[in-house]
Amino acid sequence: MPKRLMNTGSIASLSCICSIHSRWIVALLGISVLPSTLRAEGFIEDSHGNLTLRNYYLDRDYKDGGAKSAAREWAQGFILGMESGFTQGVVGFGLDVRGLLGVKLDSAPDRSGTELLPVSASDKRAADEYSRLAPTAKLRFAQSTVKSGDVSIFLPFAFASPSRLLPQTFRGTTLSSKDIDGLTLNTGYIDRINKRDSTDYQAMSIATPNRRFNGAATTSHLAYVGGDYQVNKELSLRAYHAEVAELYQQDTLALLHNLPLGDGVFTSDLRSFFSREDGAAKAGEVDNRNLSALFGYRLGGHRVSLGYMHSSGDTATPYISGTELMGMSELTMASDFLNAKERTWQAIYDYDFVASGVPGLKGRLRYVRGDNIELAAFNAEDRKEREFQMELGYVIQSGPLKNVGLLARKAIYRNDFPSGTAFRDENQTRFQVLYTLPIW
Repeated sequence: MPKRLMNTGSIASLSCICSIHSRWIVALLGISVLPSTLRAEGFIEDSHGNLTLRNYYLDRDYKDGGAKSAAREWAQGFILGMESGFTQGVVGFGLDVRGLLGVKLDSAPDRSGTELLPVSASDKRAADEYSRLAPTAKLRFAQSTVKSGDVSIFLPFAFASPSRLLPQTFRGTTLSSKDIDGLTLNTGYIDRINKRDSTDYQAMSIATPNRRFNGAATTSHLAYVGGDYQVNKELSLRAYHAEVAELYQQDTLALLHNLPLGDGVFTSDLRSFFSREDGAAKAGEVDNRNLSALFGYRLGGHRVSLGYMHSSGDTATPYISGTELMGMSELTMASDFLNAKERTWQAIYDYDFVASGVPGLKGRLRYVRGDNIELAAFNAEDRKEREFQMELGYVIQSGPLKNVGLLARKAIYRNDFPSGTAFRDENQTRFQVLYTLPIW
């Protein structure tokens, strides 16, 4: 990690990490003094913990002549994860605790707003640091696990965003079951979200880039049910239903298939989202069908993929603000490509350098283009956007820096949207250094 971290990290920041660690120890000690009938050797013996260090630089260089010419910040994240085992018996109990700390390394009011750090609404200054402690109670019976408290969900309709300094989480209760061979069932009730640049839980709302919906409307909860079924080694199916109370409902269907072909593998990824308003429809009308197909061929270290996504209906594709929708446009950097009526094409080239004798090194080139875009709030039709991405990542394989990950991403994004829209012409650069250190 850069030496500057040690110079800028305050005593309070280090104290926070120590405090989080000490609270976990207290929790374990509390369990250890319970009567032996309530304790289980697995609770302690099967526990483990790790500390993830994430150094993140993000630079958005705007090219549209707007008043703000850049958003540029650098920060250091600490993610302390502690997971217990389960007590013995038909029903096993456990406790997980996650401590999160973000420290500002470089920012300024005229270029804040990358979402690496919380920003004051009054003076646009990024916080020097932010942190939170997130406990999760859990229980296990047979092949089912229930978690309650601070939870992460990585599902098609609400994928906890991993794209900033600290992870985005939820408050609620989830159930995941694998009691049926090949089938993973998931259901949950979520009532609050903790966004990636926030320290507290808040009511969930609908994402509103380009003023698609009423972003001031909030929901009391998200409820969902569905699952993934592994038909065989090559084919898997996915189906989910989600209700964001008083805002919208969304059904998800997907098919993933691998077909050995020649010396390589032909892959098919078909996804669909069907969305409509729910209850009082406080966010406004929701009417959207999002269908996508991505086909690829993998041969040695090479993989070439071509895809198409079509959005129909009267509105854009909805998703919860602060999360990501796992459609074909996932992991784009400058836009979500989920506008009303949008038709999107993409081409991807991936290369794993292990095929050339360099394990740990991977690269990607990606081009995404959307057209036929309707921006109702701006009275604009038949608009276009495009994004070109370059990515190079390397995980050091040996030596004192073994398992340190380096990731560089670059995006060039352009559109012909009216002034004032959410997505601006920009050249975006991201650098990350990641390292996970096992504690025990």
